[in-house]
Amino acid sequence: MSTFHGYAAPAAGKPLEPYSFEARPLGPGDVEIAISHCGICHSDLHLLNDDWKMSQFPLVAGHEIIGTVAQVGSAVRGLTPGQRVGVGGQCGSCGTCEWCERGEENLCALQQPTCIPGPGGFADRIRVNARFALPIPEALPSRDAAPLLCAGITVYSPLREAGIGAHSRVGIIGVGGLGHLAVQFARAMGAEVTAFSTSPDKETEARALGAQRFIAAREPSALGAVRGSFDFLLSTVTADLPWLDYVATLRPRGTLCFVGIPPSPLMLPALPLIFGNKKVSGSNTGSPSDIREMLEVAARNGIRARTETFPLKDINTAIGRVARNEVRYRAVLEL
Repeated sequence: MSTFHGYAAPAAGKPLEPYSFEARPLGPGDVEIAISHCGICHSDLHLLNDDWKMSQFPLVAGHEIIGTVAQVGSAVRGLTPGQRVGVGGQCGSCGTCEWCERGEENLCALQQPTCIPGPGGFADRIRVNARFALPIPEALPSRDAAPLLCAGITVYSPLREAGIGAHSRVGIIGVGGLGHLAVQFARAMGAEVTAFSTSPDKETEARALGAQRFIAAREPSALGAVRGSFDFLLSTVTADLPWLDYVATLRPRGTLCFVGIPPSPLMLPALPLIFGNKKVSGSNTGSPSDIREMLEVAARNGIRARTETFPLKDINTAIGRVARNEVRYRAVLEL
């Protein structure tokens, strides 16, 4: 047996503590990864606090993992020791259902989240199904690539699914951990990009990331001034906003897509949707092939997560700063 070392929450809401655990046996289709970087996602905070009532303690969270291959199972092809790879929020699936056979493993009913029951990436090593360990392009620095494994694919997938291109008028709601990547991907796809934010001081950075227009969303007339303007709105925020006003900014056949989770149920009348053939949707990250494509797009277009790094031993400090929204824009642990 192999012993791995990391940090775990002993119970919901408790500070993380050093934790050693026995690794599961390396199966024929598995790969062992020596972790060098792991991003901290708001989903990790929800798991550590057991907000979704699915956590199992002690909990080793972390699902934006970059590292090098240490061992491969006997049936693994295409990955070799020393190769740099990444693992996102999913580390396994059944492999036989209709969704897996279509290459949409992220929709598999038996998909295996990376840190439930875990252990995840807040550790020195991890073992996962090799199909979910993706090569990292050489052009992407590890610390800036780590958040792409969750935040990056979360925003790339709905933009790609919507067919965003040079013809598209796209609005990104929120310029934060997700939104700052969404702006970059939408611009790389050729869209006209507008960033919405309740923080006016983010305008300069939003424009530097690729937004051609910035809307200070708290201004009383801001949303009314862009009625009927957008083909696609991507909401990356975890706040309750005046959603009907945002629906009004859509053009006919436009879509409001959620990747951030507002705390309250959506309350929208049907009539504005019916009259404009408008849609409200959500998006569930992406498959391994989607992630591979997203990483290549990021490498070719110079798309990077803006990161702050912390040594693993300072993990509680890093988690506290993420919880207080003090990081611009993603926190990454370095081992």
